[in-house]
Amino acid sequence: MAKMKIKKGDLVQVITGRKQDKGGDRGKQGKVIEVYPETGRVLVEGVNRVTKHTKAGQSSRGSRTGGLVHTEAPIHVSNVAIVDPETKKPTRIKTRLEQVERDGRMKTQRIRVSVRSGKDL
Repeated sequence: MAKMKIKKGDLVQVITGRKQDKGGDRGKQGKVIEVYPETGRVLVEGVNRVTKHTKAGQSSRGSRTGGLVHTEAPIHVSNVAIVDPETKKPTRIKTRLEQVERDGRMKTQRIRVSVRSGKDL
């Protein structure tokens, strides 16, 4: 699997799927909660919400649990794009190599850059 350009905590927008007015998620923005590089999926806050039916039970205090639980499901990384910090629109990412002096030695550091505005992410 190729290295993923989307990281945990990034603000992303869904770019494919059903429109919001038809009950879909296209156009929604949210923060990345978790990244699954082995399957190429990301978990985005407030996007791809599913309903799980959990079996009723009792907690240690005696209160009833269970019923319908609404939670997010992973979405494929190709269906989301990072939001540009300046224009608030989806953008692609490129990397810039920069020489940084650390511990008296020069090291190369990769910096993610927005293609749309050229700002660092």
